[in-house]
Amino acid sequence: MIRPLLKGPAFAAAATSSLNGVLKLAASERALRGEEAAAPGWVQSAVTLAQGGGASVPSAPLLPPRARKEDAGARRTRKVGAGTQRGSRSQPRPAASGRRSSGSPSQAAGKLHERRLSQRCAAAPCSPSPRGGDRGGEAASLGPREGGGVLEGRGAAAAMKASGEQKRGEAAASPGDPWKECMEVAVQLALRAGQIISKALTEEKQVSTKTSAADLVTETDHFVENLIVSALKEKFPSHRFIAEEATAAGSKCILCDSPTWIIDPVDGTCNFVHRFPTVAVSIGFAVNQELEFGVIYHCTEERLYTGRRGQGAFCNDKRLQVSKVTDISKALILTEIGPKRDPDTLKLFLSNMERLLKAQAHGVRVIGSSTLALCLLASGAADAYYQFGLHCWDLAAATVIIREAGGVVMDTSGGPLDLMSCRVVAAGTQEMAAFIAQEIQTIHYRRDDEN
Repeated sequence: MIRPLLKGPAFAAAATSSLNGVLKLAASERALRGEEAAAPGWVQSAVTLAQGGGASVPSAPLLPPRARKEDAGARRTRKVGAGTQRGSRSQPRPAASGRRSSGSPSQAAGKLHERRLSQRCAAAPCSPSPRGGDRGGEAASLGPREGGGVLEGRGAAAAMKASGEQKRGEAAASPGDPWKECMEVAVQLALRAGQIISKALTEEKQVSTKTSAADLVTETDHFVENLIVSALKEKFPSHRFIAEEATAAGSKCILCDSPTWIIDPVDGTCNFVHRFPTVAVSIGFAVNQELEFGVIYHCTEERLYTGRRGQGAFCNDKRLQVSKVTDISKALILTEIGPKRDPDTLKLFLSNMERLLKAQAHGVRVIGSSTLALCLLASGAADAYYQFGLHCWDLAAATVIIREAGGVVMDTSGGPLDLMSCRVVAAGTQEMAAFIAQEIQTIHYRRDDEN
C-alpha cells in the first residue's frame, strides 16, 4: 500500500515560511516511511528548488548522508559569519527541569542541526538563482576543462559572502506557479523509489525480456512504476502518464497538451540486474508538449539531479553547468548501444564510434544508463552525448536538466529535438552538438508514438 503524500497547500505554506518549516516537513515525510533519522540536507535543497526558489537555502554545504558523516568534523569549525564558528558553544543547553531526555543521540544531533540551520537561515535569507547569466565566478574548477562543473549553490552562506553585491536576476517563481507542488511530489517519489531500488540492487531478481534479449525488465521495475504512477494519479487525477513498463505492455505513448508525467522507474535495468551500481529513477513533466521540470535520482550515489524551466539545474545543493568545449579533439563523448543487436545495427553503432575517434575525440564511453550519462553531461564531466534507440522516458527529465545547465539538446539531424523520435544529440555547446550530428550515421528505430 502506498502511504499518502503530504498535502500540497500545507506543504507549500510550511516550506515557504522558513527553513525550519522545510526541515520539519521533510522529517515528517521520513517519519511516514518509518525512519528515525532527521531529513538529510540535500532533500531541503531539492524541495527549495521545487518551490520555485531555484537556489539552495542551506548556510553550510548540504551533503548526502554518507558524505555528511565524513565531513562532520570539518564542518563543526567552519565559519558561518564574521567572528562566528559552528560548534563554538562550550556547554550543551541544559534540559528543562523535570523533563526527561528524549530520543537517541542521532535524533538529538538532528534537532541541534535543525535549530542551527534555522537560526542562520533567519539571519541570512537566500537569493534567487536565475537561469543563465555569468556563472564564471561561481564555478568549481575542474582542471583545464573549458567551463563545466558542479557550482556552489547560492544559499544563506553564499548570500552572506555576496553581501552588498547586486543580485543576479529575478527568476524566483511567481506566487501563482501552478507546477510547484508537482515538482515537490516528484522529488518525494524519486527519493522513495530510490530507496526501494537501492535495497533491491543486491537481492535476487526475477528477470524477463521485452523487445530483445538485451532489453530487460524486473519485478522492481514494475513495482516502482506502479508506486509512482498510483501516487501521482491519486494526487493529480486529471493528468496524463507515459511510463516505460506500461508502454511495453501496450499502453499508448502520446504526448499531448495536458499535463503529462514521463517516467522511467529504473533506468539502467541491465546494470541493476548485474548489481552494477549505475542506476536511476527518472521523472519528467510536460505541459502543452513543453518540458517543465525533471527529477533524476542516482540511487546508489544518493545524487538528486533536478532542473526546472527558467530556474537552473542542481545536483543536491550544487548548481550544474555544462562544459564549453567546442573542439572535438578535446572532447569526452558518451553514448549507449540501444536495444537492437542485429548485425547491421551493431555495424553502424561501431562505425559511429570509429568516426568520432578518428576525429581525435579523447574518448567515447558507455555507462549503461542514458539518464545518468546525460546528467554527467549537465555536470560538465563529459562534453557530448548521442544515441539512437533511447525513449522519451529516458530523455524527458534529463533534457530539462541539461538545458538549465546551459547545454544544447537536439535531433541527430541537426534540427529541434523531437521527444518521440528515439534519437538525440546533446552537448555543452552548439558547435559540439552540430559537429557530432554531422558525423554520425542514423540508426533507425520506430518512434515512441507509433507503438
